[in-house]
Amino acid sequence: MAEAIQKKLELELEKYKQIQKDVSKSMSARQKLEAQLTENNIVKEELDLLNSTNTVYKLIGPVLVKQDLDEAKSTVTKRLEYIHGEIQRYETLLKDMEKKSEQHREVLSSLQQEYQKAQGRAFGKV
Repeated sequence: MAEAIQKKLELELEKYKQIQKDVSKSMSARQKLEAQLTENNIVKEELDLLNSTNTVYKLIGPVLVKQDLDEAKSTVTKRLEYIHGEIQRYETLLKDMEKKSEQHREVLSSLQQEYQKAQGRAFGKV
């Protein structure tokens, strides 16, 4: 009986470890998005300081190409909206993963208790 519980325990532990890896990857991706958000906010602030007489260039590969100021502002605004949406998506994903992680922790705890009881019974019979 203790062996069956031990196998269950090991299986749940692997699932828990995988969830923790997924949480870590999602946190890393969210941090990258936060960095992009900060960078794009700075670009937006700089573009807001310009007027229509200023020239804006966009880096495309190794070449700087002249770009319309309104088009540049629009592009940055759309990029900010996209980044905000992705951050929200990761927030939801992380909350779901935390719930799953907590459930697995509870299952692991109960399996550990069962395993210890089973071991205690096995030693008591010896």
